[in-house]
Amino acid sequence: MMRMSKLLALLAAVALVAAACGDSTDETTAAPDTTAAETTAAPAAALPGEGVDVTMGRADWATGYFQAAVYQLLMEELGYNVSEPSELELGPSLAYLSMAQGDFDFWVNSWYPGHISWWAPELPDGTKVGEHLKAFGPTPDTAGEFVGNFTNTGGELVAGGLQGYLVTKSFADEYGLKTLDDLDGNADALAAFDAADPVPGNGIADIYGCQESYTCDNIITNQIAFSGWENIQQTIAGYDAMVAEAIDKANSDLPMVIYTWTPSAYITQLIPGDNVVWIGVEDVLDDSNPTGQDGGEGHDQRPGTANISADTCPVAADLGTCQLGWIAADVIVTANADFVEANPAAAALFNAVTLPIIDVSLANVEQDNGMNTTEDIKGLAAGWIEDNRSTVDEWLAAARAAA
Repeated sequence: MMRMSKLLALLAAVALVAAACGDSTDETTAAPDTTAAETTAAPAAALPGEGVDVTMGRADWATGYFQAAVYQLLMEELGYNVSEPSELELGPSLAYLSMAQGDFDFWVNSWYPGHISWWAPELPDGTKVGEHLKAFGPTPDTAGEFVGNFTNTGGELVAGGLQGYLVTKSFADEYGLKTLDDLDGNADALAAFDAADPVPGNGIADIYGCQESYTCDNIITNQIAFSGWENIQQTIAGYDAMVAEAIDKANSDLPMVIYTWTPSAYITQLIPGDNVVWIGVEDVLDDSNPTGQDGGEGHDQRPGTANISADTCPVAADLGTCQLGWIAADVIVTANADFVEANPAAAALFNAVTLPIIDVSLANVEQDNGMNTTEDIKGLAAGWIEDNRSTVDEWLAAARAAA
């Protein structure tokens, strides 16, 4: 019964996300192919990756594991010898530097524009990290000098990363909170929040932010400074532990605010319109980089709005749109530029693959329900590939043709 309720909540939430982000799920979801058993594998001589070793990494957040497994298996179908992504799990602060230096070849867990800030640091030879990278999707407005390093084609989950802050619904209703600015300026709400937050009694609303190295922690720091919130600060800790606490509080009608994103299974338990609502911001962070972080100009979140109704985002009743303060991120592939140049088949594959938000979300639910080992997740990916074999074969054919 619990599993079914999670799936129903997930389906409702994904429908909301698709509408908010303009996702064309129907166009990207392939119907199960009943002729998959009749499909014959390409001859070994037609495998462009034969004899090529590829080192693949993955992000250190579980909602990106399924996508990594899908791309690993697709690369293997092209003949590449791909390392196990779970053996190289890292955050963006290290991932882009490592890719630029050639320590590994690619990952599929980039979130732009937020992650573009990690392209700015200089390497020992004076070049910048981003000069050695290639991304497969639309160019973010904040890419600056790295505009040419994006393909502007393809895109794993374009505008698929809806993100923002959730607040306990009963708490928001009681104090009339529609934005974090409302919380920052309401002494009674702050006192109630402070009594139950991660650091009770310090006079500050400690909201659940991000795990260090996720990048969203840096963006939240800039958001707080940009908005001039004097009574709000973020807790930076292990994300899964923070989510568990947030769920307990939301279900107990205790005040809490947490940053989160989709696609994920988190919103099957933190359910907008049920135990939580999206809480907005009055001012959307621009490229001014108020805390002077390296690459902080790339934290620009404008326009920071989503098409979410007032019953799940109360500020929409006033503004006509849900001003979350976060842009819907493009979740796409980034690779070492030398690797891309040497492997046109891989580049063509990265350009071709698009994943439906709902399918990724449902895989995340399966992970949340216990299918969370490396082999489990690879099995979910293999099942998805076979269910979508006709579309997958088109991607692989494009990759072979480019070799």
